[in-house]
Amino acid sequence: MAPVTSLRVFKCLSAAFLAMTMACTPVTMLPETQIPLRNPTAPVASQADVTLDRLAGDWIVVQSSMDVAERTVTVKGATFGFGATALPFQPIGKGRFLLGDEEIWVHWLDINNRTAVLGEPGGRRVWIMDKTGHPGERLNAAHKILEWYGYDLSRVKDLR
Repeated sequence: MAPVTSLRVFKCLSAAFLAMTMACTPVTMLPETQIPLRNPTAPVASQADVTLDRLAGDWIVVQSSMDVAERTVTVKGATFGFGATALPFQPIGKGRFLLGDEEIWVHWLDINNRTAVLGEPGGRRVWIMDKTGHPGERLNAAHKILEWYGYDLSRVKDLR
């Protein structure tokens, strides 16, 4: 049997004191915060050549950060329709629109007007819509744009 040394006693007492101190320390809970969909420090922009004419027609929402009850979207004149619900859709800048009372930017629209990425510039919501519902390789391009603008793609749901 090894002799009891003062170092050994010190280690045992220190461990016991540490365990008691930790058991008595109140746990501080961090306040709940909502993590934004988009990193606010990342750059963000709208595509300057997007007009109501380029967005006109029927679309299918293929991916969205929101729960979407209706995937069919129709842009006709100055209205943006989700199924039977139509909201005013007014241009307010290059690639920037007022949808109802919310500012929405077109982050990207492919050259042939088949796939579009729209979102609220502060990062509250974003969605990808396509004329056919099958964007193919254009979906990868849309993701690259969203990643560049700091969107968390793990929070964008595939609706196909």
